[in-house]
Amino acid sequence: MQAINHRFIETNGIKMHIAEQGRGDLVILCHGFPECWYAWRHQIGAIAEAGFHVVAPDLRGYGQTDQPKSVEAYNILQLTSDIVGLVHALDHEQAMIVGHDQGAPLAWHCALLRPDLFKAIALLSVPYRARTWDSSPPTEILKRMAGKQQLYVLYFQELGKVEAELEDNVRRSLRRMLYSASGDAPAKKRWRFLFDKSETFLDSMAEPEQLPSWLSEQDLDFLTQEFERTGFRGGLARYRNLDRDWELTSFLSGAKLQQPALFIGGEFDAAVMMNQDLINQLETTMPNLRKQVLLPNAGHWIQQERPTEVNQLLIKFLVHSAS
Repeated sequence: MQAINHRFIETNGIKMHIAEQGRGDLVILCHGFPECWYAWRHQIGAIAEAGFHVVAPDLRGYGQTDQPKSVEAYNILQLTSDIVGLVHALDHEQAMIVGHDQGAPLAWHCALLRPDLFKAIALLSVPYRARTWDSSPPTEILKRMAGKQQLYVLYFQELGKVEAELEDNVRRSLRRMLYSASGDAPAKKRWRFLFDKSETFLDSMAEPEQLPSWLSEQDLDFLTQEFERTGFRGGLARYRNLDRDWELTSFLSGAKLQQPALFIGGEFDAAVMMNQDLINQLETTMPNLRKQVLLPNAGHWIQQERPTEVNQLLIKFLVHSAS
């Protein structure tokens, strides 16, 4: 089996780094926060071996991909354009798209806006949230949800605040985030997406006594090196575009994802717990949902925590959708 190939693609006015392997129908893997292409290290080879051209980009603002300065440059239409341009640059007529965490809304916007290009979609951790005409700006909804506490997304809105906190010790920050949001953290050490106003973001997590089996010191080395170079600004910019994205996409109100679809979540994933109502509606909002799976004892980083199960589910779905 050939090794993973790394190169740069020009798309939508930026230079994008991609990791790719294999030949066949195109599969694009969109990572979340705080990650990069490396989040898919267990999937790339397995999916390529199943007969696909697999491409895992560093999304805008991450890794070796360009990091525009303005927050506005990270709105959902720009990121969607990045992926559309990537499909064209790779000389494919269509693609199947997989998104985890922040990559999930990106994947479903690609599927909604360019159904001619994206013929199947898999969402990991974050379920599809259908837009409605009577919805409020996301930060208003989150403020009502937070009440007298702090919610991490709102905490992220202040420019520079959380960057300074996370970048003070990048390795510690990544270690805490990856451990506390995983299924390995016991309940008392699990990440709290709501926390007291006297606390910082990192206070809402625990320091592991030892790394979980799926996360090695070498994995942390790689991620630490990436975020020490880039900082966290690019990834945080996505959270700062929630209201802007809402303003830009009113025309998607009532839209359903019509493509063949798959949803995979983790039993102990905070994103699943926060969005259980959306998961219950998936058969309505995604009429061609082929399967939805909650992996027992898994947390937020499911493709890293449970690579064997996730690979089996993804490959079966992709093979069926490609035929």
